[in-house]
Amino acid sequence: MISRLPLDGQLPALRTTLSHNPTLLTVLDRAATLTLPGWYLTAGCLFQTIWNVTTGRPPEQGIKDYDLFYYDPTDLSYEAEDRAIRTARTLFADLPAEVELRNQARVHLWYEAKFGTPCPPHPSTEAAIDTFAATTCCLGIRLEPDDHWRVYAPHGLADVFNLVLRPNPVLAPREVYEAKAERWRGEWPELRVLGWPEAD
Repeated sequence: MISRLPLDGQLPALRTTLSHNPTLLTVLDRAATLTLPGWYLTAGCLFQTIWNVTTGRPPEQGIKDYDLFYYDPTDLSYEAEDRAIRTARTLFADLPAEVELRNQARVHLWYEAKFGTPCPPHPSTEAAIDTFAATTCCLGIRLEPDDHWRVYAPHGLADVFNLVLRPNPVLAPREVYEAKAERWRGEWPELRVLGWPEAD
């Protein structure tokens, strides 16, 4: 079982598993050409590919989009982010799925209006990934020179390979986690969803 391998064995297994998804590999290759600061491919396209491969489904089943995060605090204007988004839209236009690009230095400007909870400014892309509603989903990958995959997985890889969804109550409210869990379990009924921690 992959989750029982030492970490240095899990990383090649992670790459092998994700490489079943050709769209994911194309997004990684092309994203590297954008030279965005602190970028990662992250979120659902990664853990859902793993769930699909682990459960014998087509690798791209149920994946709605491919999230590209980057971190540029030098210009927090909507216009600067929009220019990057439009460049990415052209680069990925021929792919069979949407690629969503977002500057994580700007998240605090719109997060509360969307989710009802204030979000302190993120100091890095990694810090943004740390706030996903489930620890299982806290995973990011980027392609570096010499075809090296830089992997950010602050909670490890055991849960994602074991199909365990574990809440991460650091920012996203309970209802966001539970709504995501319900939607994902509808697509991957093998998921074991852990409950939101009760207050002492």
